[in-house]
Amino acid sequence: MSVLIAIPVYNEAGYVRDILDRVHEYADNILLINDGSTDGTAEILDELREPMGLDVIHHATNLGYGRAISESFKCGARDGYDWVITMDCDDQHEPAHIPAFMDAIEKDNLDIISGSRYLNLDAKSEIAPADRRAINMTLANEINDQLGFTLTDAFCGFKAHRVSAMQRIDLTEDGYAFPMQLWAQAAAFGLRVGEIEVDLIYNDPNRTFGGGLDDSVRRLAHYREVLSREIARAKELAQASTSTSSSTSSSTSKAAHESRHTGCRCC
Repeated sequence: MSVLIAIPVYNEAGYVRDILDRVHEYADNILLINDGSTDGTAEILDELREPMGLDVIHHATNLGYGRAISESFKCGARDGYDWVITMDCDDQHEPAHIPAFMDAIEKDNLDIISGSRYLNLDAKSEIAPADRRAINMTLANEINDQLGFTLTDAFCGFKAHRVSAMQRIDLTEDGYAFPMQLWAQAAAFGLRVGEIEVDLIYNDPNRTFGGGLDDSVRRLAHYREVLSREIARAKELAQASTSTSSSTSSSTSKAAHESRHTGCRCC
């Protein structure tokens, strides 16, 4: 299985060198999506690109976390990778977990392998900022109830994605609500989802979301709105995909029948 490590980056000049050194211990194929950084991150990536063999994409402006992730899937498909592992560049995703994702990939029985910071909840429950943990748990429960999953962590960005599965779905959510769209479409298209444990690390609990989402009440409402909208949209996409497949199958069958019938007349 060929695997691409994809890392969205926004203003991570203080972390990016160390993160890349550690990721490089476990993987050679690394894609960085610089999402409009203004703190010198872009220059560091350009400096490291050749000596580390990095693939780097620069966005002139900040297009959003979701856009960077969906772009990584397109790059993975374009370059012939079987899987894309996404992780953050703020030192909150431990690169030492990459081998665990590789092991799960080798089992070849899932389409999305999602890192969970809450599988060992009792030991780590007090580390996350209270509002983030509460929103995560609330949305995980609602996703499980509505979509039939058994998620313990709805928002962890440390994930492995089967590229062929990602090509079946239509990811358009650019912001931090991207996981709501991903889960909705994963359920509608019957993707196989599982979790593996990863460390819960919050080096800077005061990091902001922007766009008015620092208010936890507003953030939860936004995520719920996107989830509700995307569940309805995902059902329509899946139904359209099924109809298209049925139509294509019917046309192929009809053409084969006509070909056989014509052949009989020629005899």
